[in-house]
Amino acid sequence: MAGIGIKLNRFFQKKSIAADIAGFTYSVVITIAPILIIIIGILLMGNIFGLADEPYLKRELFSCTILYIFIFAFLVVSPFNAVLSKYMQDAIYEERFPDILPCYYLGLVMTLVPGCLLGIPFCLWEHFRGGVSVFFSFIGFCAYISLIFIIYSMIFLSICKDYERISLFFFIGIVIAFLLAWVLRTRCRWETTESMLFSLAAGFLLTAILEFTAVKRYFRGNSNRYKPILEYFVKYWQLVITNFFYTFGLYIHNFVFWTADARRIVADSFVFNQSYDMATCLAMFTNISATVIFVTHMEMHFREKYRLYSEAVIGGKKIDIENTKSRMFRQLGNELMNLVRVQFIISVVIYLLCIVFLPQYGFAGEVMRIYPCLATGYFILFLMYASLLFLYYFNDLTGAILTVLSFFFVTLLGSMAAMKQAEIWYGAGLVIGSFTGWSVAYFRLRWVAKHLDTHIFCRGFILKREKNQKPPSLVFERADCERDAKEA
Repeated sequence: MAGIGIKLNRFFQKKSIAADIAGFTYSVVITIAPILIIIIGILLMGNIFGLADEPYLKRELFSCTILYIFIFAFLVVSPFNAVLSKYMQDAIYEERFPDILPCYYLGLVMTLVPGCLLGIPFCLWEHFRGGVSVFFSFIGFCAYISLIFIIYSMIFLSICKDYERISLFFFIGIVIAFLLAWVLRTRCRWETTESMLFSLAAGFLLTAILEFTAVKRYFRGNSNRYKPILEYFVKYWQLVITNFFYTFGLYIHNFVFWTADARRIVADSFVFNQSYDMATCLAMFTNISATVIFVTHMEMHFREKYRLYSEAVIGGKKIDIENTKSRMFRQLGNELMNLVRVQFIISVVIYLLCIVFLPQYGFAGEVMRIYPCLATGYFILFLMYASLLFLYYFNDLTGAILTVLSFFFVTLLGSMAAMKQAEIWYGAGLVIGSFTGWSVAYFRLRWVAKHLDTHIFCRGFILKREKNQKPPSLVFERADCERDAKEA
């Protein structure tokens, strides 16, 4: 992600208000712009086309369909994207560009197969048991598969540092979806929920096609080498576990509260807890700026210290290696503390605004009682995620697994216990789980700092390692040596 740091430095080095705004805008574009575009597009369509005026069951069916599409699309992609990203980065570094398209195609198949295995039975259940029309179920399935395609293709475009193009594709897709929904609603007289879902599916499909063409434009050759990709999944199995359980952990507390007495069931298929899910959404957006802040500061400051240390390892003296390592870890600590300070101020301000203004727009009662604890949990969660990325930086996959598994299981058990408490403590499971994960990551980073020299200098091999038939244990025979001596 070196290109990000260079561009951000160009903005912020000018030291003007306009440059700071431009830098912040660019940071938003490369981090959270796609999801913001989708959310804004859905809200605009709902307000303009009168989604609130639809019957309750149709409105809830549409909302649940969108909710399930996003949650399970991210869950399906999560086990594969980290390993595929690693393989693609290595292929680019080694200039094996024809190996990237096989990686893209194989990964796409590996992603779509479990996606279909989850989506098809659910849609059949939704139709036959829930009584949802074939058209609505099929369009929901198409939107779900298209979103999987989008999330998957974003991995490859992100590695190519084409963040602006990703946001542009999302913007084009949402604009087309909005125009199509307007035509279907006003000209063809479709129902609001059907026109919106069909338009979103079409917009997602268009975005997926645009991303696919962009990937094909970058990588034209095809080596048809698929075996090395599968070997990467065996070699880096820790990445599969880490990424899946981190993504699963983001939703596991919601899944727990979907079993509570306050849950609602739509069409005998969709289960949700409206108050808890809404409070979760508010808490996440209260702290989502942490992603922008962390990426900005890490790419502008920490990456440079990491580069200097790497160069010292390659060709520097011992004193240079020690000095650059100390500066790098000091910068790491500074970045985490800066993230805590800045995000704490932002979260407090947003929290106060939500407490004051949201009750005027219908967000009150149980939602606002659950919200404070969840906001605290997501604040710690984003700090844990920042520490997790630093563990990735130092290739500490064992530490990453320990961090994520502790976060997942403590959140699961804590949410099950919090469900029996008062509403104000419903988010305690996420708070405890995030704090546990962050603590593990913090102490693991301290361990990495202490043992970094061992990791860097003592993990190589003098001889090339390969799998082959074991050589004979006999090195030489005395008789052969005596015979050779006589002949000499």
